[in-house]
Amino acid sequence: MAHTRFAPDRGLTSRMVLTMFLLGLLYVVVVGALVVLLKGAWVVVLLLTGAMFVGQFWFSDRIAAFSMGAREVTPQEAPELHGAVDRLCALADMPKPRVAVAQSDVPNAFATGRNRKNSMVCATTGLLRRLEPAELEGVLAHELSHVAHRDVVVMTIASFLGVLAGLITRAALWGGIGRNNRDSNAAVAVLVVTVVSAVVYAVSFLLTRLLSRYRELSADRAAAILTGRPSSLASALTKVSGQMARIPTRDLRQAEPFNAFYFAPALTKEGFGTLMSTHPSLEKRLDQLGRLSAQLGRP
Repeated sequence: MAHTRFAPDRGLTSRMVLTMFLLGLLYVVVVGALVVLLKGAWVVVLLLTGAMFVGQFWFSDRIAAFSMGAREVTPQEAPELHGAVDRLCALADMPKPRVAVAQSDVPNAFATGRNRKNSMVCATTGLLRRLEPAELEGVLAHELSHVAHRDVVVMTIASFLGVLAGLITRAALWGGIGRNNRDSNAAVAVLVVTVVSAVVYAVSFLLTRLLSRYRELSADRAAAILTGRPSSLASALTKVSGQMARIPTRDLRQAEPFNAFYFAPALTKEGFGTLMSTHPSLEKRLDQLGRLSAQLGRP
């Protein structure tokens, strides 16, 4: 991780590489199944999914920012927010991203962008209203860590295979069955492709969720070390998680599809649902920050 003072995380790097390798292996399996079973149709499917991947890679940050209501603001419009980002970028020795605000009472923040030059950090009005300056800097440092580690783009690429598998399933069901419903061999081929793509989707989903939970812990750690104030980030986490309970459920459900981007999930999952969660539990995050406080000799 060159040109930044954010603490390197070899564990995150190795996990990102391993996840991309495993997803790439699954991609080869899907392509092989297409070549063997769908014959000429696989060319069209690959062209469509290739175009979708390019679109997702280049425009996912803009789509996400638009969907979450982010609006870029000037230093005159949000002087405190810009000031905090300026200080953190100077401390981390990294380029300043675009700064945005989302009009939402849900207290949260997120970062998007395929690289550091095309990145954006956004805070909601609910977050800005509730946090103290030191707490806000901790949250922003967490989001800047995502940009510095390039894990935003890695998650974008990793999630593509799930999109591909879903598209293949629809193509197989719509194209194969529709044209060859009297051909038993074609029906078997469609069934096999559907099963393979469903399994690939499930595996890729679990892999990306596992990576997502680890990257959140990594961002917490890097932010705490950069600012030297793990307790401020812990306070922000506690405050944000506690305030979520006061937000109307309808608003939380509207925000839930973007949990992977957020500093804290809009809705948390318990029990078996933790396997599908984009974030580790609050207790796990606070425990890590507590250990860092002890190591740094901070209260």
